[in-house]
Amino acid sequence: MRAQEIMSRHIVTIRADAEVIEAVKTMLLHRVSGLPVVDASNKLVGILSEGDFVRRAEIGTEKKRGRWLALLAGADQVAVDFVRQNGRKISQIMTPDPITIVEDTPLEQIVRLMESRNVKRFPVMRADEIVGMVTRADFLRAIASQGILSPSDSDTKLQSLVTIALSQANWRPCALNVSVRDGVVTLKGGVKSDKAHRAAIVAAENIPGVRKIDDQLVKIAYPPPEDEYGGGDFVSLQEEAPTTDDEPL
Repeated sequence: MRAQEIMSRHIVTIRADAEVIEAVKTMLLHRVSGLPVVDASNKLVGILSEGDFVRRAEIGTEKKRGRWLALLAGADQVAVDFVRQNGRKISQIMTPDPITIVEDTPLEQIVRLMESRNVKRFPVMRADEIVGMVTRADFLRAIASQGILSPSDSDTKLQSLVTIALSQANWRPCALNVSVRDGVVTLKGGVKSDKAHRAAIVAAENIPGVRKIDDQLVKIAYPPPEDEYGGGDFVSLQEEAPTTDDEPL
C-alpha cells in the first residue's frame, strides 16, 4: 500500500503569519493534532503539532535553566527556546522545512521515517501542492479497512459521492467525517446552524443509493475559523473508514 491509499485528502492548514491562539482554536475545533503551515501563496513552509504547545510561557512550562545550564546550552539555543516558548506568531513556533512524502511513497517507507525521525505526520505533496496528510491515525483506518470493517465497493463509492457533495457546498460542515455501511451513511462533525444541519442531511439523502442517514452532526459552540478570521483555509472534510463503535479512530 502507498500513501495515496490511506492519506486524508481534505486537510486543515494555517498561515505562517497567523496568531498562535488561532492555531490552538483551529486544532481544537477540527480535533486534529497537527497543522501544515503555508505562506500567502499557499506554499508549505512548516508544520505545527501539539508538541509545540507543551512548553509555553502562558502555562508556566517553559524551560527554566540556571546560569550554568544556560552556559552549557549556549546563548543561541537559549534564544531559540525563548522564541518558541513565547512567540505569538505561527512562524515563530513551527518546525520549518518539514519532511514530506509523495503520493506513491510505500507505507513501509513512511513507517521507517516516522520511527527514525520521531514524527507523527507527513504532508503529502504533488510538486509544490499539498494534496493530503498521513498521520498515525491513518494507519489505524488502513488496518480497519482490511478487516471486518472493510466496506463494499458500493459503500466506498457512496462515501466518496457524499464527501464530494458536501465539500462543494458553501454551508459545508466543519471537520466532517463520512462513513458508509450497507448504504447507511454516518455523518459526524460540526455545523454552524440548524439550517446548515438540515442542508447537510438533505444533500446526503439525495445521493442515489443512500438508504438511511445516521445523523451524528453537532452544532458547534462558536463560529468556525473561516467566519471568525475571514478566511476559508481551515475547512476540513475527511473520509472515515466505517467503524463499529462510536469512538473516533
